[in-house]
Amino acid sequence: MKTILILLDTLNRRALSAYGGTGVSTPNIDRLAAQSVVFEQHWSGSLPCMPARRDIMTGRAAFLEKGWGGIEPFDRTLPVALREAGIYSHIVTDHYHYFATGGENYCQAYSTWDFHRGQEDDPWVSTVAEPPMPPAYLGQVRAQCERNRTRFAREADYPGPRTIQAACDWLERNGREHSFFLTVEAFDPHEPFDCPDAYLDLYGDDYAGPPYDWPRYGTVDVPLEALAHLRLRYAATLTMIDAWLGKLLCTMERLGIDDDTLVIFTTDHGFLLGEHELTGKNVMHVYNEIAHIPLMIRLPGGTGAGRRVGALTQNIDLMPTILDYMGAAIPDSVQGTSLRGVLEGTQDRIRDTALYGYHGMAVNVTDGRYAYMRAPVSPDNHPCFTYTAMPTTFRSYLGGSAPERIEAGRFLPYTPYPVFKIPESTEGQTYARNRCVMDTRLYDLAQDEAQEHPIRDEALEARMIGLLKDAMRRAGAPEEQYARLGLNGK
Repeated sequence: MKTILILLDTLNRRALSAYGGTGVSTPNIDRLAAQSVVFEQHWSGSLPCMPARRDIMTGRAAFLEKGWGGIEPFDRTLPVALREAGIYSHIVTDHYHYFATGGENYCQAYSTWDFHRGQEDDPWVSTVAEPPMPPAYLGQVRAQCERNRTRFAREADYPGPRTIQAACDWLERNGREHSFFLTVEAFDPHEPFDCPDAYLDLYGDDYAGPPYDWPRYGTVDVPLEALAHLRLRYAATLTMIDAWLGKLLCTMERLGIDDDTLVIFTTDHGFLLGEHELTGKNVMHVYNEIAHIPLMIRLPGGTGAGRRVGALTQNIDLMPTILDYMGAAIPDSVQGTSLRGVLEGTQDRIRDTALYGYHGMAVNVTDGRYAYMRAPVSPDNHPCFTYTAMPTTFRSYLGGSAPERIEAGRFLPYTPYPVFKIPESTEGQTYARNRCVMDTRLYDLAQDEAQEHPIRDEALEARMIGLLKDAMRRAGAPEEQYARLGLNGK
């Protein structure tokens, strides 16, 4: 048995025709969707990039205890579980966050790994002198990214295409082996939206303003014509990586491995491109554009091709699904559920709710019909802690501002491993990250999938609070999370 996990970063479900999207050309994703079981109610869990990957790698949603950071020493990961079952694993990626502070021990858990340089701020191209910078621009421009772009002379030079080509090459050498797990991970279509002009030309873009390919996170702060251009740049970048995905699918077909290979196609999260008058992620509520994500699974031999599944699923379900199909033991620490029964038609559902969010911000739950965004009750976001044995985060370290407040002990009930308990908030001091999520919201997704009209219904909110608390308990939420969200006594 073989499994190939294809992970594109920042893939908007609404951009895909398989989910009713229009205006973006993705013929190869469409082709894979036609061969796959397509999941209609698949949701993110921990956000953004690295927390989402920890969910996938461990089968646990950890955003209530920790945000961005590495794999913990007590985490039971997918590649390790496969190795224990004698199964070889390999990852091909251009996701440079794995190799920066706060991305430790993800790729290293695989039998082998292959990293392709140059995305975003990857410290790759080295020049002591500052690179030429555009005299005027919108959004963001960063010097390291400009350095890296000097290496993109041809389409095949871009990191996404190089990554997919490397996966094709690996399959040429290993694809006919009896068993393996391959992760193929492209950073595209993550911002900055980089691709050759030929892909942008496909969309008839006539924008003549300052460069704009990397939006700031927050309220839209550019003219409408620039925002339209940004959306076309996203579409063009997605079309480029789709073309290379087609090369991967063709390689698999030519090698004749379809009959004994499970193929999973998904993303970590979506992205706002002007919806709700916002761009980006991380600083605002987790709207559906970010949280409601695509999942397609092609079973060996194409069984069930084209079937649509309405069961609620999350990224924590991928690990147990892969282990189940590959005949490997599922660790007791896994919170997700194998999708095998849903895929093969013996189960209609595996859960009643999906829980998702960013560490220390609003906590969100959906039952598929309603989405409830529970905000912190106080601007100081107190009490809030990070629990970790590895105090690294996004390109930095945790707790440096007040190390005297850090405690150490066996605070996590699912492991005897001691961890640091690091304060994330200070009583009476405003918590800046939450300034845009201090209002609790409730949406009826059947009537308002775009989440433009929050509703007020006390009875319904009480029901959603019950579902939220149940989901938090199942996820092992630290007790202070209930106080932070004003859920004690409700």
